[in-house]
Amino acid sequence: MTTTPVPNISAKLVDVTKRFGSATAVDRLNVDIRRGEFLSILGPSGCGKTTTLRMLAGFEIPTEGEIFLDGRSVTKVPPYKRNVNTVFQSYALFGHLSVADNVAFGLRRRKVAKAEVTRRVGEMLELVRLGDRRNAKPSELSGGQQQRVALARALVNMPAILLLDEPLGALDLKLRREMQIELKRIQREVEVTFVFVTHDQEEALTMSDRVAVMNDGVLQQVGRPVEVYDRPVNGFVAGFIGTSNLMPGVVAGNRINLGDGLSVPRHGDHAGLQDGDRVTLSVRPERVAIGAELETGQVQFAAEVSDVIFLGATTHVAVRLPGDRRLVAIHTHARGETVERGDRVVVGWWPQEAMLLREPS
Repeated sequence: MTTTPVPNISAKLVDVTKRFGSATAVDRLNVDIRRGEFLSILGPSGCGKTTTLRMLAGFEIPTEGEIFLDGRSVTKVPPYKRNVNTVFQSYALFGHLSVADNVAFGLRRRKVAKAEVTRRVGEMLELVRLGDRRNAKPSELSGGQQQRVALARALVNMPAILLLDEPLGALDLKLRREMQIELKRIQREVEVTFVFVTHDQEEALTMSDRVAVMNDGVLQQVGRPVEVYDRPVNGFVAGFIGTSNLMPGVVAGNRINLGDGLSVPRHGDHAGLQDGDRVTLSVRPERVAIGAELETGQVQFAAEVSDVIFLGATTHVAVRLPGDRRLVAIHTHARGETVERGDRVVVGWWPQEAMLLREPS
């Protein structure tokens, strides 16, 4: 089956479902992957993100639904006949081959002309900044350098889509952050569509043009990093992307009743909500003001400080509201006073900075 190719779409997943026995790993997934974008599939372990990547690669066949690459159905097409390449966490480099020979391996198997192999390998090694290590063996390289060799080996074949299955997971924190910048630089230079699987929220927010958030095999939200962070569609996304204070409430006219005498104004357009509907109020810690940081017009509550974590430029202050509700505020020293555990304080936020999330029906 084919569809009319859409110029800005590299791949399309239509109602894709994957079951292993009675377990559903991916459930009715629908997503368009845009040409030349860096799309991260983000979620906790077991959410279906790696299974989705494996179906795109052809290593798994969907139980239901279809996968299209450039308008052509590849649902049952084997991996070697798809114009995609995959970079794994393990890198899978050949230890007995040099860096240049590792990168050239796929081209030589396809019997590409020797001069063309030399040219393309040279270009790729310059792209990943390893031109001076072309004769080194993988064992002589750092983890980050090995990762870049694996990346060059995959890109030298000029795939339409490059699939990356948590390729930074084996690196230490400092090197992982350096490689995040490098990966995004390389992706922009080669203009290849990258689909990157990760459970690390910071990685996804740092590198991605768009983020697809999954949980329990279901796509929860897809959008630009700022969209999924500032406008999550539900409590799972709000809690998984960064940190959020989540408070259950009930719609009561123009207010949200949080219980124990606490309520906040209902803000924003929430068509269809009726009195008595259950909702979740979500407030990011950096939006919660404390003490002298508060301004007139903000929602304000009396609270008790339950914990203080000093982080240099900021302090994370955990507070307890009536009814044993707990909030975290990021307290900036430049504006607020010093607080300690047990202090009575006032906390608050601007009504428009609190997100109102519907509970599933």
